[in-house]
Amino acid sequence: MFSGLKVKNIVFILFGAMIFAFGLVHFNMQNHLAEGGFTGITLILYQLFSINPSYTNLILNIPLFLIGWKFLGRVSFIYTIIGTVGLSVWLWIFERYQIIIDLDDDLMLVALFAGGFIGVGLGIIFRYGGTTGGVDIIARLAHRYIGWSMGRTMFLFDAIVIVASLLTYLKYKEGMYTLIAVFIGARVIDFMQEGAYSARGAMIISDKNDEIAAKIMKDLERGVTVLKGYGSFTKNEREVLYCVVGKNEIVRLKNSITSVDPHAFVSVSIVHDVLGEGFTLDENKNPIER
Repeated sequence: MFSGLKVKNIVFILFGAMIFAFGLVHFNMQNHLAEGGFTGITLILYQLFSINPSYTNLILNIPLFLIGWKFLGRVSFIYTIIGTVGLSVWLWIFERYQIIIDLDDDLMLVALFAGGFIGVGLGIIFRYGGTTGGVDIIARLAHRYIGWSMGRTMFLFDAIVIVASLLTYLKYKEGMYTLIAVFIGARVIDFMQEGAYSARGAMIISDKNDEIAAKIMKDLERGVTVLKGYGSFTKNEREVLYCVVGKNEIVRLKNSITSVDPHAFVSVSIVHDVLGEGFTLDENKNPIER
């Protein structure tokens, strides 16, 4: 039953749930900010009926657990159970043993910290294969089947729940700062999903491809892939070089190219995450520790 699960993933999912719960209790709840998604619904129920969010978080997620079992697979489903239960446990703990964080009623700082903590917490959970239930499950499904980023999907759902909060208990001032916190959280989630390590990919078109490829491999010790291209205007086939380097190597790459062919056409793009030799694996195919 537990084959395929990794202790490392479980530990980080629980750690992410702790960060999420800490931010929710100590920044959102202490300063009367709302939140989006199912967490925001638990806060609405808390404000209107004094129902503990640690309990409603579990109750509201039961229907989505069934969806998660069908679409996410057994391992992802178990990680989701761990993330959801972990969040409820941490909420229960932090509500009873709170630390008063005095930010002098500066709601901008509160919004920044709330978005940062919740974004980092959820980003860690997502990165290690888990969710905390609710909109997290829907966001993973949207990411898998229609290509939407998790942050984008969650932001849309969050906006709907925040409007509901405004119609029930939330003041307009706190509502505006809540939107800031939710936006920051969404961007942090996307940043952590895409990868903190950002590389650069270069497409190179030149009449001296062999010399440029040799120069790159000598100067930067990076591999170069030769692609087959076709000129739309000239109707001629030609080779296109593709190379991925670290962002701190892009200037050296440009210098290597122009030293061979100053007239080469070079297109550089951001590569958010890179897997493979030279980045996550060494020359012996062993993982590189970062």
